[in-house]
Amino acid sequence: MKHAERLTDRRLERAILHLLERRGPAATICPSDAARAVYEGDDDGWRALMEPSRRAARRLVAAGEVEITQAGRPVEPETARGPIRIRRAR
Repeated sequence: MKHAERLTDRRLERAILHLLERRGPAATICPSDAARAVYEGDDDGWRALMEPSRRAARRLVAAGEVEITQAGRPVEPETARGPIRIRRAR
């Protein structure tokens, strides 16, 4: 993995945690919220960060920091397909 990719990965992880800190304890965010927070342009280039954002969320699940949910229920990160939400680990 390239140095720039590792930096982006860490920025996405920090963005996820920061966005969750700023919301209520039960609140969720979308991976796109973190992608938009990290992307430095003013166009839709943040979309290229969607899969890296989902990977960052999976790493944070492994670290015990967050949960990935679908329809309000925690799901296994490896099996989640389609839209997901991220919330603080309970």
